[in-house]
Amino acid sequence: MIKLSRAEASGPEAEAPAGAMTAPHPPKVSKREAQVLAAIGSRLSNAEIAASLHISVRTVESHVSSLLRKHGVSDRLALAALAGRVGPGRSQVLGVPSAWTSFVGRGTERDAALAALECSRLVTLVGSGGVGKTRLAAVIAEAAAVSFPAGGAFVDLVPVRDGFVAQAVAAALGVAERPKVPLEEAIAERLGQHRSLLVLDNCEHLLDAVAGFAERILAITAGVRVLATSRERLGIPGERVMPLAPLPLNSDAETLYVDRTRASDPSFSADATLVADICAKLDGVPLAIELAAARTPSLGTAGLLVALEDRLRVLAGGRGTDARHRSMRAVIDWSHDLLDDQERALLRRLAVFVGSFDLAAAVAVTPGHDPASIADLLGRLTDKHLVAHQQPAPGWWRLPTTIRAYAGDQLRTSGEQADVQERHLRWAARTAAQLAARSGRWRDIFDLVADDLRAALAAAPPGPGDLPHRLARALGRLTYARRFLTEAVTRHRQAAQHARLPTDAAEDLRAAADCALALGDFKEAYGLLLGSAEQARVAGDGNTQAIALASAVITGHRHPGDRSQIPHQRLREVLAEASTTADPHDMVVAAHLAAARAWTASGEKLSPDPALSAAAADAARATADPILISAALDAVGLAAARAGRLRDALSIVTERLALLAPHAVDDPRFAVEISDAYGIVVMYALLVGDLPTAAATARQHLADDLAHHKALTTLVAPLVLMGDLDEALRLAGAAWEDWHGAGRRYTLLKTETLMATALAYGLRGDSEQFRLWRTRAAQAANVTDITQLSNHASFAAFVDARVALHTGRVGAATATTGQQFTGFVANRYEPYARAVKAELAVVAGLPDAAERLSVAASAAEQNDWAAAGLARARGRLYHDQAALTASVKGWELIGARFERACTLLLIPDRAHEGRTELAAIGVPQPAYGIPTPDAHIPASPTQE
Repeated sequence: MIKLSRAEASGPEAEAPAGAMTAPHPPKVSKREAQVLAAIGSRLSNAEIAASLHISVRTVESHVSSLLRKHGVSDRLALAALAGRVGPGRSQVLGVPSAWTSFVGRGTERDAALAALECSRLVTLVGSGGVGKTRLAAVIAEAAAVSFPAGGAFVDLVPVRDGFVAQAVAAALGVAERPKVPLEEAIAERLGQHRSLLVLDNCEHLLDAVAGFAERILAITAGVRVLATSRERLGIPGERVMPLAPLPLNSDAETLYVDRTRASDPSFSADATLVADICAKLDGVPLAIELAAARTPSLGTAGLLVALEDRLRVLAGGRGTDARHRSMRAVIDWSHDLLDDQERALLRRLAVFVGSFDLAAAVAVTPGHDPASIADLLGRLTDKHLVAHQQPAPGWWRLPTTIRAYAGDQLRTSGEQADVQERHLRWAARTAAQLAARSGRWRDIFDLVADDLRAALAAAPPGPGDLPHRLARALGRLTYARRFLTEAVTRHRQAAQHARLPTDAAEDLRAAADCALALGDFKEAYGLLLGSAEQARVAGDGNTQAIALASAVITGHRHPGDRSQIPHQRLREVLAEASTTADPHDMVVAAHLAAARAWTASGEKLSPDPALSAAAADAARATADPILISAALDAVGLAAARAGRLRDALSIVTERLALLAPHAVDDPRFAVEISDAYGIVVMYALLVGDLPTAAATARQHLADDLAHHKALTTLVAPLVLMGDLDEALRLAGAAWEDWHGAGRRYTLLKTETLMATALAYGLRGDSEQFRLWRTRAAQAANVTDITQLSNHASFAAFVDARVALHTGRVGAATATTGQQFTGFVANRYEPYARAVKAELAVVAGLPDAAERLSVAASAAEQNDWAAAGLARARGRLYHDQAALTASVKGWELIGARFERACTLLLIPDRAHEGRTELAAIGVPQPAYGIPTPDAHIPASPTQE
């Protein structure tokens, strides 16, 4: 349990008493690492960081790896969340409001809450408005940070509306929604199983939404603690409710009053009895005391007391109202009445903002005032504690919750609510459009205004309208760029509903389809494309209609998720409709139709027609549209791969990646193609045994937050094959923890990744970990044994055979050396498996080893790893030093340092090199050697 003294709670300058707990020292980072960390926080890629710091990309990668290790986080997104916030004495609970005033009292409540967080996973501070729940929660979060090494976040829910709790938490944590990974699971992954603290402040208007969110997060994660503040309990199992009363009279209440009054008038002194009477009239409610204190320098304590008594007398006849609610209403009424007309007008107009606003926003909702006059009015309202500075955002303000509710009542009775809401909508549409250009600090500003943009759109009149249409369209682009992918689809749908022209609606639905594709919801994308085509038909735009229909056909054939749901015959019918509505002389239309024909010609999934694919690529190049060209090249590359021309396929997809690389991943049209190209480059590179390309491409993909985790796990297999076992095991361990952190609810971990990890442990001689990770692979795939999955049979066979070869346990492993595999993509490790099994037969001394080598030779034609492996097997079988030397060169070409070291052991003059390299990798020497000189050596084919 954490205990801090009362003195510590009184202000930031108080000394900690002897024996008080202090925060652990942060990890030591070099000056260069600190620069790299700051750049990561600015969302720069490794290439951009390298250019700005004048260092190599490889050096940047080294620094990033070091930072991941030192801070104990698993990915780049977590580093971005830590950037600029990790330092001596600074909390890693992100977003805790900064305090501009001293903290008075509440020592007992703070200690009780800290103790409750040790034994309860959900603690809720319950109290009336203005009682100080937020300030106490902030103090608790700061004090508790030392007990939550995984950090966490403080999330203000005041501006949030139903349906957007997860977005608010995700923005605070810096996490993103990804394909097949909803925001709540991404949040769970970020918080993980380690001890982390999530503060949900001001939950009363979202009780059901917050309760559901908290219950799901707590069920998924093991180490998370939630501290909530609300006027009511959340009402979920395990909740520990801690009522928060006003400040005690004759004690902390008076201390607060004097402290806040002296902040405005340092020379203030007053009769203690008068101060006690004022605090008693205000029932010890902190907000009421602060409002009263702000007026004391002008009225004096005696005048203030008389004004409060008069106001309370007016409210005394009310029934069914808590006394302190009457006192709060009295002091707000009184404070409001003391404002001049301009101050009152601005205060009620500011109530239209559900969250933060800057000077320009305040001017936008207040007609007839220039920025200078509004700035003056804001300053006066801030001095009176009716408007508060937004922390930690300089130049931004907000209304305290209780004051906003009061000001909202004033706005509704003023007769100008409709006009102010119209101005708010205009401001929102203009602001969203400016932010959608995504220059400068757009992310930070978007996070400040996002809830107001959403609120303005929700309050807009239904049906067609220019302002709501512009706002919804811009909000769709912004939420996509902010990686709220599901919301982005919704916003573009809303834009279509507000569009005045069907051509605009067609464009909006097409944008929604692009976002759905990025989300991995291919069925949704297909339906949206059909909807876009219908709007184009209504507009009489046959070309746009044809493009949308052809895109729907391509989506239905190109992406596996839909082919089982959309019959091939239906797709052919849609293509026929597209052909009848199009202008065949339009190059863009012709390119779309050519691609659709290429994908549908065979009727089989992932089986485009080679000739038609080449024609589609030619048609796409005529348009100079990189997206069209990339999509057509995907068909060309796939056709080449199916024909066994794997090296050609890799060259084609590399061309795709080079074509797309200059474009922004914040545009969903490009993002889908870029992510697809990255993944296929890695896949084809592994198919041909080009390990450096596979690893380098996966590393490049790490910078894409949509596909970061996919790239992270894709990187493990090539790292293991290259012999970079330490990094591979670190990445795999972090990925496994993240998978557990999200409750094993999504496919973050590829079976291939888990089997590659098993291989790494097997090569290191750790049989227990080998069996563990092999079992984990089966568990993640929901099978009892990994060999049950036909699409992973080749990799499982390769892993088992390679470990058997290294450990010398060749007996049982040789029983299946002739295993057959099916499926060229699913079994991308077939060449690896065949080569290792042939070598295993040689080491086992099987009489048909030479025949097995000959049969496996075809596997080496398109795979460099298999070629080097079979050369080594021939060298073993025939004592052929030239073959062994060729094998060493083959391993060197593909960066396979482990395999190179193992091969060097077989060359007497270079065996010492192999032993040194294996020691550096951390792998014991293999349990085999060259056959003895008197052993029977079959005739080499080169000798016959």
